[in-house]
Amino acid sequence: MAGLFALAVSAQAMALTPWQQITQPVQGTAQAIGGFANGCIVGANPLPLQANDYQVMRPDQHRYYGHPDLLAFINRLAGEVNQRQMGTLLIGDMAMPAGGRFNGGHASHQSGLDVDIWLQLPKQRWSQQQLLKPTPIDLVAVNGRNVIPSQWRPETGELIKLAAKDNEVTRIFVNPAIKQKLCDTAGSDRDWLRKVRPWFAHRAHMHVRLRCPANSLECEDQTPPPAGDGCGAELASWFQPPPPGSKPSRPSTPPPLPPSCQTLLDNHFAG
Repeated sequence: MAGLFALAVSAQAMALTPWQQITQPVQGTAQAIGGFANGCIVGANPLPLQANDYQVMRPDQHRYYGHPDLLAFINRLAGEVNQRQMGTLLIGDMAMPAGGRFNGGHASHQSGLDVDIWLQLPKQRWSQQQLLKPTPIDLVAVNGRNVIPSQWRPETGELIKLAAKDNEVTRIFVNPAIKQKLCDTAGSDRDWLRKVRPWFAHRAHMHVRLRCPANSLECEDQTPPPAGDGCGAELASWFQPPPPGSKPSRPSTPPPLPPSCQTLLDNHFAG
């Protein structure tokens, strides 16, 4: 039995990507490098685990690093949420100390500009045990077309709106049913909806993405989202049966790293 356990632990360690073996940020001026799904970061900062306005979940996974712009955004949003007495912001995955590729769970979150924020705002702060093993609230009905009325709170829509109105935010990914709920309840103030993009899963959290920082010359921004609020035919298409093979899948062989990220890896493991 002990031998089998050792083999299991060894296999798990072998499955780690090289980026997961880097336990400290790379020293230097903060630079987001490459794309959100193929990049890295120099000079990342850890999000402080002790704060009055937010709590960090699963801190044992060490995914609470990011570009200083991301930390500043989290603090801005958490401050607004606290000021409005909406509850406590729950922070999920950001990036690893040097960014880079995870061995599962995320294709993006690689350049220190992405953060998952849960769509629940507890009035009471969670215990350390709750933070280590958090229980998400699925907001989407089984049919995938609607949110669950008993789970939806006005504060949920307000939280997404606050994040979308931040000037540094370029995209927010949510489940199509959540986007539909936002479209139905937004009223006349709709410009911010353009940033809220429907995507697979994302039933209990929003994935917030910032624009490339001005001084990160090797950072690759995404094309801006289409004009309009995205509440018409574009959103309706998400509720149609998908064509066979249309769901995206990760390539079996990752694309080549940006040269600066490859150099970062080579230097780290050469030492």
